[in-house]
Amino acid sequence: MTSSGTNPTGPSASAAWEVLLPAAAAPPRTRGRALRAALRDAVRSGRLAQGARLPSSRDLAADLGVSRGLVTEAYEQLTAEGYLRSGRGAGTWVGGAARAAPSRARDLAPRPPGARADFVPGTPDLSLFPRAAWAAAQRGVLAELPHHELGYPDPRGLPRLRTALAELLARRRGVVADPERLVIVSGVAQATALLGLALHARGTDAVGVEDPGSPQHGALYAAAGVTAVPLPLDDEGTDLTALRASGVRAVTTTPAHQFPTGIAYSARRRAELLDWARSVDGFVVEDDYDGDFRYDRAPVGALQGLDPERVAYTGSVSKSLAPGLRLGWLLVPEALAEEVVARKRATDLGHPVLDQALFARFVERGDYDRQLRRGQRVYRERRDALVAALREHFPGAEVRGIAAGLHVIAELPPRYGPRRRFLRHMAAAGVEVRTLDDYVHARAGRGEREGTEEETTSLVLGYAHLSPARLRDGVRLMRQALDE
Repeated sequence: MTSSGTNPTGPSASAAWEVLLPAAAAPPRTRGRALRAALRDAVRSGRLAQGARLPSSRDLAADLGVSRGLVTEAYEQLTAEGYLRSGRGAGTWVGGAARAAPSRARDLAPRPPGARADFVPGTPDLSLFPRAAWAAAQRGVLAELPHHELGYPDPRGLPRLRTALAELLARRRGVVADPERLVIVSGVAQATALLGLALHARGTDAVGVEDPGSPQHGALYAAAGVTAVPLPLDDEGTDLTALRASGVRAVTTTPAHQFPTGIAYSARRRAELLDWARSVDGFVVEDDYDGDFRYDRAPVGALQGLDPERVAYTGSVSKSLAPGLRLGWLLVPEALAEEVVARKRATDLGHPVLDQALFARFVERGDYDRQLRRGQRVYRERRDALVAALREHFPGAEVRGIAAGLHVIAELPPRYGPRRRFLRHMAAAGVEVRTLDDYVHARAGRGEREGTEEETTSLVLGYAHLSPARLRDGVRLMRQALDE
């Protein structure tokens, strides 16, 4: 193999390329994903040492016998995730954020009726629910499930489902997924509540939350006896100065697609967040609520993969299938595992067995992957339709945030009126919308002012539940409401 990509004065990465050969030999359709997974694993395991300089994309592509574009894409993806770092003209290096994978743990808003246009975010298109595939999985489960598995389950969940989910999450989200650390929960809400109880039992009385952010986080922590401390954001994620000054030792984040601002945490901020958690012996709670839905590139891998002992990772099927299923998962650090499992047992004696077995079969047979691909196609088309309609009817409007998820931020210039006046027009026309201010935790004085003619209005527009035609009609109605 060539050695032109190694650093003669620093750690060498050339000895690690043998581990990438199986990925290079993977089928063409999966080769890129296999290469990214192999690189992540090499960094986590230490086969690629911290600070090692990587070969150029051209040299590595030649060594592996793959296209240069494949290597370039892998480098860019892992740089975004924090595994690698790069500098203009200085090459690509192994970053300092990732930590080695752990050993296996031993134990463990309603909408008003009659709205003419509804842009309230948070709900997927429920008509996309795969009823035929779900019914087939249900029939298969009822035919094959042993009688003894209908008893009280392991509070962590059925081993079959935890194994299937561990493989899925490692493959799709880049997590370190030990089935023994997975807990099946009734959505992210229960995962957050369980973590709040576990943190409270360790003496934690306050947890940082993003501001603006999900209103549910604060309420769930309060129910567990933990105070939610709002932390402002900057363009890269949670503001680290505010986080350090807050005195908290745990913080809840949405790094893949921050809700509601739509930003993705930068690689630098992801690394800084983990450094902070290590320095205070604390934890980061990662709410990966829509991480599978990225439309301009491959989804950025989960933060948890960089340090599984400092990040509690949680997700659910609420955006990918339906929130009414109440089905989610929690990957818990070893330090919190015993307390979380005990709380789960005391709360409900375990998640319903039939639901778990059904979803396990759904995942194993590839039905869940197919549903995710379907959702990606549909929601990308709808996002494009919404953006085009905004450009047509609201010239000068800026769509902010990454191309991902089920909502956009539309920033309207001042000529469309102060925020409260704009919202009065929308309410009169039967248009349901939310603004960025609706998701701000620090409420002192908010909502009392009219706003000025110089202010912009930042709308949080959900689009997943609306067809392209209804999106276009809804934006047209918004503009008519202002013109009239």
